[in-house]
Amino acid sequence: MTTTNVSELTHSPKLSQIPRKKGRPLSFDRDRALHQAMLLFWRHGYESTSLNDLTTALNVPPSSIYAVFKDKKSLFLESVALYVSGPITSKTIIDDAATGFEAAFNLLQAAAVGFTGTDTPAGCLLATSAISCSNAASDVQSALAAIRHDVEMQLRDKIEQSIHQGNLPKDADAEVLAAHTLAIIQGLSTLARDGAPRNKLLKIAETAMQAWPKNS
Repeated sequence: MTTTNVSELTHSPKLSQIPRKKGRPLSFDRDRALHQAMLLFWRHGYESTSLNDLTTALNVPPSSIYAVFKDKKSLFLESVALYVSGPITSKTIIDDAATGFEAAFNLLQAAAVGFTGTDTPAGCLLATSAISCSNAASDVQSALAAIRHDVEMQLRDKIEQSIHQGNLPKDADAEVLAAHTLAIIQGLSTLARDGAPRNKLLKIAETAMQAWPKNS
């Protein structure tokens, strides 16, 4: 989601630097390790990605993971923060749109592109990880849900603004339209992981917008 990261449009390799801890291998590249971890979680989800998977992909011993990132959950949450960061995010897409309709459509298009990147796993990291979370990882699932909720509320506010400005009918339901957009984004993620091409997802985005109410 949307929340919605949207992959190659939202990814930025720049991270805030954390002071190096004593004993960390000189060859350890924190930014590169975090990026690799993000891709691994994106591909397999939170619970399906084991510590062994991470140490193998990052080519470091478990002690380095613990020394730099504390534990798997902390590493995952940092990976999510990286995923939703960048110069173009769900928030900037919504803020930069002239209307609620445009904001929703731009989010859907960004999702269609981001979920079908050539250098990244298919689908949405947030959706993939949320689906694979069990009750044992309810705190992780709650963190992901909070990100999606924030995006939905930002979009709802934009839609309400459009209603007040007369760009949408007065009886339009901003809450439902925002939720509808997020639901479509979740569906696009699933289709992308099933192998649906970008062009198909973009057409679905166009079709979804036809359900929006119009001024008579």
